[in-house]
Amino acid sequence: MGQAASTISYENGKTKEDVTDTKDRSLKIFNMPILWFLVFAGITLVSMYTGNLPGGMIGSLLVMMVLGELFGWAGGFLNFYIAALITGSILGMNSKVLVKVGLRYFLPIFGAVAGAIIVAGIFGSLVGFTLKEAILVITMPIMGGGMGAGAVPMSQIYSEMMGNDPSYYISMLVPALALGNVFAIILASVLDIIGKKVPSLSGNGQLMKGFTYEKTKQKYHIEKMGVGLLAALTFFTVGTLLGSILPLHPYAIMIILVAVAKISNIIPQNVVEGASQWYQFVAGNWTFALLFGIGVAYTDLNTVLEALTLQYILTVLGVVLGAIIGAAILGKLVGFYPIEAAITAGLCMANMGGTGDVAVLSASKRMELMPFAQISSRLGGALILLLAGLIIPLL
Repeated sequence: MGQAASTISYENGKTKEDVTDTKDRSLKIFNMPILWFLVFAGITLVSMYTGNLPGGMIGSLLVMMVLGELFGWAGGFLNFYIAALITGSILGMNSKVLVKVGLRYFLPIFGAVAGAIIVAGIFGSLVGFTLKEAILVITMPIMGGGMGAGAVPMSQIYSEMMGNDPSYYISMLVPALALGNVFAIILASVLDIIGKKVPSLSGNGQLMKGFTYEKTKQKYHIEKMGVGLLAALTFFTVGTLLGSILPLHPYAIMIILVAVAKISNIIPQNVVEGASQWYQFVAGNWTFALLFGIGVAYTDLNTVLEALTLQYILTVLGVVLGAIIGAAILGKLVGFYPIEAAITAGLCMANMGGTGDVAVLSASKRMELMPFAQISSRLGGALILLLAGLIIPLL
């Protein structure tokens, strides 16, 4: 009787079980009804927004499971994260910093990149690396502004221009990025010591004479964050659209568009504030979840361990030393203190982005240089993505 009931036919020859299974599958996320999952997601988001998310493993696992499943179901979490990071970080930069320092600050950044490439090429050739390996596999990820806005989009650029899956390149880029960050923190402490022993080289936290920076406090509003989300999605869409026409990666185009919009002051203030708040929310709450996912899904630990040879370590050290030398020399030419220029335009280019900036400036006892460190991590990282796309055809 039960078996007969289970085989009742419906339209198109489907059984009751077929219809039920299709209906349940279409309305489920993480093997639970979508309504219940959205309740859990809502509780998680409210806890994150109000600062009441439990610490330790409980909060971490909750965020990773709920948001990972939610965006995995919706599609495109990585692009979503990068769009928020690029748009909000650049629009959120204080215009006073950009106006006061202007294009002058980009010279030591270029110096850091040039110095890193030159010294890495020399060190790499001495220990057996080809110029292509020394530049693309080691120098570019170290100078690329971290994982989310550096190594991850860089791996996609490499994949599109040279073939292979992005995970193949991530496994090669991550060791350089991580080791470069370690050297950047260590050498930041060394530069602090040098600055104390040779006072003429240091501004003791001032990049140049006569410049001070005041950070304004913001109150966070869900309405503004919604506007910021819209701005991030719009810039990403425009970048993708133009990427189908121009010979540049959509990420690079997006970065250029956002930077131009910020410099020209054409974006309304409420949009700027919203983009900045949305970026800080995303970066503050989802970064570890993203990095965990990248570590599990993209990183081949065997490749990482195989890369950590003496030759590799020496070449990474050469990248960081080259960044210091190039930034210090060209920084001095434009009126910056060499130590501060080396720390901000050099080491903050060679670390792991935002978290690396905090570690480097803390090690050098110069936290007041954070605005310049952020310029290096954000716009400097954008420069590296552009250079990567231009250099690949040449090597």
